[in-house]
Amino acid sequence: MLLLNVLREQTDKVIEGLKKRHFPNAEILVKEVLAIDLRRRESQVELDNINAEMNKLSKSIGELMKNGKKEEAEKAKKTTLDLKIKTKELEIKLKNTEETLYEMHVKLPNVPFEDVKAGKGAEDNEIIKEPTSLPELPESALPHWDLIKQYDIIDFDLGIKIAGAGFPVYKGKGAKLQRALINFFLDEAEKAGYKEIQPPILINKESGFGTGQLPDKDGQMYFANEDELYLIPTAEVPITNLYRDVIIEEKDLPIKNVGYTPCFRREAGSWGAHVRGLNRLHQFDKVEIVQIAHPSKSYQILEEMSKYVQGLLEKLELPYRVLRLCGGDMGFTSAMTYDMEVYSAAQKRWLEVSSVSNFETFQANRLQLRYRDADKKNHTAHTLNGSALALPRIVASILENNQTNEGINIPKILIPYTKFDVIN
Repeated sequence: MLLLNVLREQTDKVIEGLKKRHFPNAEILVKEVLAIDLRRRESQVELDNINAEMNKLSKSIGELMKNGKKEEAEKAKKTTLDLKIKTKELEIKLKNTEETLYEMHVKLPNVPFEDVKAGKGAEDNEIIKEPTSLPELPESALPHWDLIKQYDIIDFDLGIKIAGAGFPVYKGKGAKLQRALINFFLDEAEKAGYKEIQPPILINKESGFGTGQLPDKDGQMYFANEDELYLIPTAEVPITNLYRDVIIEEKDLPIKNVGYTPCFRREAGSWGAHVRGLNRLHQFDKVEIVQIAHPSKSYQILEEMSKYVQGLLEKLELPYRVLRLCGGDMGFTSAMTYDMEVYSAAQKRWLEVSSVSNFETFQANRLQLRYRDADKKNHTAHTLNGSALALPRIVASILENNQTNEGINIPKILIPYTKFDVIN
């Protein structure tokens, strides 16, 4: 969340940043928030002044009575009663103003980092790195949604029978490939210094607000009404919320966590060939890396996290490219995001498999996540996270890019985990 003092002191910078996102009515909304904030502060000052006057009158009443000035004391009492009525009115007005301010304030997304370019959508993203050549398959090559039927490894019809569309059932070598990827990603993260966390997959409203999913993505999350709990869209949410209302010692930064969880997204309105098969699911598996960082080092860490994810893709022998997202394609909470996409040779298209983002203080402000320096002063930390990796499109690419007439070859790095080298 953008702090109000930042909005006041850096108004033009915030407005220009939000315009990079093509955020609708950025200038109007920012100025409206500031106007409401001014009314709130004016009401608070007025209320404080009246309370001070009431305290002063209350102390004087005893003195007046003690000195036999009953008439003046009664007059002071009446003034005090009138002021009490006014304070009640002001308190109601202040409460309503604060609620309106909150509703408007939380609608403001993060301001993009200076290196992020303006843009409306995916077509404006910058390609930072791409392969010199792409794999080519014979005309007879099949997309993964046909391969999984041929080898009976993932069943969408059974998923529909049990839950509905977008909930596949993994079988036999398909299930083992899933488990192999999860264990491989976790082992690699441990080697890179990440501490494994196994968090809950249900979160409360406070957790959703802390990382910025609420209220922004309320409609995209599954909600258990009776218990007022949400199914997580990513492990980022529970893992980052481990540090809500926490003060971390500066010497302990950065904190590096990794976690595997199933993830749940309603993806309302998704349809068409681009979301066929494993390309977009309501439930999927993902390994997530999260870092809590010192502000002076967070962009260095973002680069390191991006390189780490690229290293995983190289070990899996998958062709990939790296994009730096433009303002209009970034998530609500992000200040800067890299996307990693793998090439699907059968579909002849790029598939996003990871987003690595620096949120700067946006999440930490909501979380009240701070670090204490050597002088015992508290500062707001930076938070970062990345998919390392999301499984569905990785599986799709492995199946499609490695298909042969004899079966689907398993990447060499995974064979110790799968215990087989081919799906046939």
